[in-house]
Amino acid sequence: MDIALFQNSPAGRLVRTVNGHWAFVPNPLPPKLEWDNTLVSLASRADLALGMLSGLGETLPNPHLLIYPFVRKEAVLSSRIEGTQSSLSDLLLFEATKTEKQRDVREVQNYVRAMEYGLKRLEELPLCLRLIRELHAILMEGVRGEWAAPGEFRQSQNWIGPPGCSLDDATFVPPPVAEMQEALDHLEKFLNTDTRLPPLVELALIHYQFESIHPFLDGNGRIGRLLITLFLCQRGILNKPLLYLSAFFERHHQEYYQHLLDVSQRGVWREWLEFFLQAVVEQSDDAVGRARRLLDLHRGYYQISLEKRLPPTARQLVELIFMRPVLNSKVAQEHLKVTYPGAQKAINALVDQGILTEITGAKRNKAYAAKEILAILEEEAPAHQEGDRGSQK
Repeated sequence: MDIALFQNSPAGRLVRTVNGHWAFVPNPLPPKLEWDNTLVSLASRADLALGMLSGLGETLPNPHLLIYPFVRKEAVLSSRIEGTQSSLSDLLLFEATKTEKQRDVREVQNYVRAMEYGLKRLEELPLCLRLIRELHAILMEGVRGEWAAPGEFRQSQNWIGPPGCSLDDATFVPPPVAEMQEALDHLEKFLNTDTRLPPLVELALIHYQFESIHPFLDGNGRIGRLLITLFLCQRGILNKPLLYLSAFFERHHQEYYQHLLDVSQRGVWREWLEFFLQAVVEQSDDAVGRARRLLDLHRGYYQISLEKRLPPTARQLVELIFMRPVLNSKVAQEHLKVTYPGAQKAINALVDQGILTEITGAKRNKAYAAKEILAILEEEAPAHQEGDRGSQK
């Protein structure tokens, strides 16, 4: 680590590791922030955009129409930042067929499991170090990095840098173990303290702090992004897990990492806050747009089922495919509570209307996809979202 880049940082201090290398320890939160009209305006826009998304979640006739696919989209994109290549379709196909899991699909599914576990756990436990460890244990179960003490904070030094780099040429070295534990204790207190800061600004600070502490040997990035959704839901800012910031971070991954590094090196909180708040604005707008398109499609499919006088089971299946855009007869059978032939009849009715398409080409163990739904979920963000984002790099 080039200590000259960190020596005068107002965001933290340099300390020696047990092996004599330099490491960076972030100062306890919150830092001193300078507010002006531009930052206040952006924070207000982010609040408004997120409020619209939260309001949409309240008015949904069946919120699971969006929660199920949106959580999985976030899982795919957060894992992709770390190099996982699984797609949303890959994950949904596995969940439908239970075929042998590829490594990348298993990693994404673990993210989904951790998210669902965390949301449930918040009913009895606040965001705390214990919950973070529990999430990590689920995230790392049976995947690469399983060697990295799942569910336990690290007991050795880690570092961040290009593949194959050592401590000597690392880009960033997080706190040694003793300083790491102290920093985590401060972070836990901050998570559960009324700071009087705008919640989204508080969340941006928390995300930076967790990533700079880097308390696990592997999986830090995914846990840090999981905490974003859990924080928003715990605080009641978002009533359903419909926001997926990983889409923005993945689209601008070089800026994402550079902003985090710039805070550590130079204490430039302003640029990081702008980047984070812009992510909230764009992804809230994006989620609202996708949700409305899905609801329009849902109404269209339901109208088709009435006009074509499809059997009641086919109309019920229309509800299911928005939660499970890839399915097979067994999934349909369990949902509809009918016989296997009855489930296949409902599937065939939607196939005849072009709503479902068989995707395996096999004679047995067939799977079906609602391709129009998948297209809305997997579509890349509009090009205009790649444009100017103010003073960011």
